[in-house]
Amino acid sequence: MAEGGRSYQDLLVWQQSMDLVTEIYSMTKAWPKEELFGLTTQVRRAATSIPANIAEGYGREHRGSYLQFLRIAQGSLKELETHLLIAERVGVAPKDRIATLLQRVESVGKLLRLLLRKLAST
Repeated sequence: MAEGGRSYQDLLVWQQSMDLVTEIYSMTKAWPKEELFGLTTQVRRAATSIPANIAEGYGREHRGSYLQFLRIAQGSLKELETHLLIAERVGVAPKDRIATLLQRVESVGKLLRLLLRKLAST
């Protein structure tokens, strides 16, 4: 779905989701080692899946495939949100830190919905 030499890296939603991944990795470094193969891995995988699916969908030749990958990114975003709420509930991460990340999750979600609507209507 490349348009006129543009790249998925030019998309604000991709840029913000990459920033979110960076914040997730930074935060999870401080999580307990016993969570490394549990919640830490789940949070990181969900977070990295978001920009990866945006990029993969962008690289597809058909609009339908692009939309499908954007919907997968949306699912990963909701998965990430849930894992962050779990981390807060079980005391792995402080409430204020999770609140900040959830605001970023919401911002990425809004941009994803806007992009989906734009692509679906054209």
